[in-house]
Amino acid sequence: MLYMIYLHSLQLLPSRSNFQGLTSPHSARGDQTVTVRGPAMASSVLLVASATALLALGLRRGAPPVAAPRRGRHVQGAGGPRAALQVSQGQQPRRQEDEGGGRCASAGRPRPQLSPQGGPFLYWFGPQPRICLLDYESVRQVLFNKSGHFFKIDAHPTILALLGKGLVLVEGTDWVRHRRVVNPAFAMDKLKTMTTTMVSCAEPLIKEWERLASSNESREVEVEFSKLFQDLTADIISHTGFGSSYKQGKEVFHTQRQLLALAVATLLNVQLPGLKYLPTKNNRLKWMLDKKIKTMLMAIIQPRLASNGGGYGDDLLGLMLEACLTTEQGEKGDELTLTLTMDEIIDECKTFFFAGHETTSRLLTWTMFLLSVYPEWQERLREEVLRERGKENPTADMLNKFKEMTMVLLETLRLYTPVMVMLRKPISDIRLGSLSIPKGNGIAIPIPFLHRDKEVWGDNANDFDPLRFENGITNAAKTPQALLSFSIGPRSCIGQNFAMLEAKSVMAMILKKFSFTLSSSYVHAPADHITLQPKFGLPIVLRPLDV
Repeated sequence: MLYMIYLHSLQLLPSRSNFQGLTSPHSARGDQTVTVRGPAMASSVLLVASATALLALGLRRGAPPVAAPRRGRHVQGAGGPRAALQVSQGQQPRRQEDEGGGRCASAGRPRPQLSPQGGPFLYWFGPQPRICLLDYESVRQVLFNKSGHFFKIDAHPTILALLGKGLVLVEGTDWVRHRRVVNPAFAMDKLKTMTTTMVSCAEPLIKEWERLASSNESREVEVEFSKLFQDLTADIISHTGFGSSYKQGKEVFHTQRQLLALAVATLLNVQLPGLKYLPTKNNRLKWMLDKKIKTMLMAIIQPRLASNGGGYGDDLLGLMLEACLTTEQGEKGDELTLTLTMDEIIDECKTFFFAGHETTSRLLTWTMFLLSVYPEWQERLREEVLRERGKENPTADMLNKFKEMTMVLLETLRLYTPVMVMLRKPISDIRLGSLSIPKGNGIAIPIPFLHRDKEVWGDNANDFDPLRFENGITNAAKTPQALLSFSIGPRSCIGQNFAMLEAKSVMAMILKKFSFTLSSSYVHAPADHITLQPKFGLPIVLRPLDV
């Protein structure tokens, strides 16, 4: 049922006449070429994402298969399908993916309706009921709630191993304690000092592309940016997060990639009670990778703590450790104690390492895609970079002056949000507008649909129009703070300034040196693999500029 909302609303190719000629994924297999015109791609680009979008962070330990549907009957004010005692309602999108040979379906597939009522509706993941919210007012009530009525849904065991129970997943007073410790590391004055590191990580790639292009008769080079941005942002977070221990940090990255692949492969599986404790093949692999990550992080953290006041470093880990230590009066005088346990510190490292590179790499990927499709905006950003900085490398102060680049990045986040769904649950029976929601019932917030709501974003909600952010996020839509990519309210993303600085640094380095276009081999097939990414990569043709 739930995949309908994405097929209907997530029109991932913004309206644009020059999309004519982009081929459907079927044409890559030798089938008839399909000419795509703007929003017609909505039903063809999201068959992988359709099911996993609302499962990515919400698969929880299974409840008794009869009791859960009874709970769902008490949700008042929402339409939706009757309870069905089955393993998963994610199987239909899986079958549709198979019909496409592993690629997204034909552009001609009809788009179903959101729900018969057009408002919030109830759907089922196995025995677990979920309420899907389709209006901003209800979403704001959930995300801005400061009384602690809403918690995040219990994470899938593999997601928990991947992210750790850090700031993203921890709740209640533990969240307050974690936030107090982590917050100083992401203060803007601290982040500005990391801009030089971000730029220096990108420089070798720029020089290598220039070398490759100069050696070609065509004076151009084709680069696959989806994988490249993963590696680059991992390199940046390794240096800014772990400083001199960046080589060990990159080992953590490679192990997390294996854990991510396992998470993607198992997200559609409902977790039966006790299943996570059984020594299945997937569980054994998860335990092994998790243990390896913990061991590597311990090897980085323990020497810092052993420095005994000699400084913990000016990277993210050092800043967090400094904020984590408090002085208490002991038997032998003042003693340093940790406000977080060692396991909690490790979990925070997992969180900021994965979240700090994965989401930013997706933002960079889709920004490159959109600037390739909209060359006039590519040129506007290039002029802005050269006007503000010329040929010199960007600094933090200069990055803050890149107004048009900020507008483009925000519009990219609106159209191609890295995380496609937020999941919550009330910890007590609660009334939400016209809905009466029982304790523990899942609440789904589908970001792509809300980001395309014409009543909020205007009639051009499906178009790429960075000018909507000309006066900032607050004034970009009819509803204040309608951009949900970094969430809103007290649980908004603590790393959003880091992500924007990093994206600006990398894009400025590319724009001042190259013009670029989509490769003819590009196939538009966005897929939700925890984050939204091009399923078949993003091949881009780079041409050095004579500046």
